[in-house]
Amino acid sequence: MNSKARLDGGNLFAGVPDEVLEDERFDVLFSQPGTRIERIISTGQRTADGDWYDQSDDEWVVLLTGAARLRIEGEAQDRSLQPGDWLLLPAHCRHRVTWTQENPATLWLAIHVAPAT
Repeated sequence: MNSKARLDGGNLFAGVPDEVLEDERFDVLFSQPGTRIERIISTGQRTADGDWYDQSDDEWVVLLTGAARLRIEGEAQDRSLQPGDWLLLPAHCRHRVTWTQENPATLWLAIHVAPAT
C-alpha cells in the first residue's frame, strides 16, 4: 500500500434520512485529481425546467435504491431507472433528472472521471 494512502471505509446506506430533504444531498466519498466518487440522495428532487447538466467529466452512475427518470438531450423519452441500473454519461452529454422517488429515498453512486486527453 502506498504509504501516503489512507485506509477508509463506510456504508453507502448509513445516514440516509427517512424524511424528504429540501435539496438533494451530495456526499463526496473519495476525491483525487481527475476522479471523484459521490453518494447522492434524492427525495423527489428533479432538475429545474429548462436546465441541463453539462459536465466536463465523464460520469458513471448507478441507482442503488428508489427510482428515477433521466432525460438525455436528443432522446425522445425519459430513461426509467430502478435499483441496479447504471449509465455512462460521457463528458458534455446533456441530461436532466425529470423525477426521483421520495420514499424510500433515491440513492445514487456516481463516479466522475476526467476524460482522457
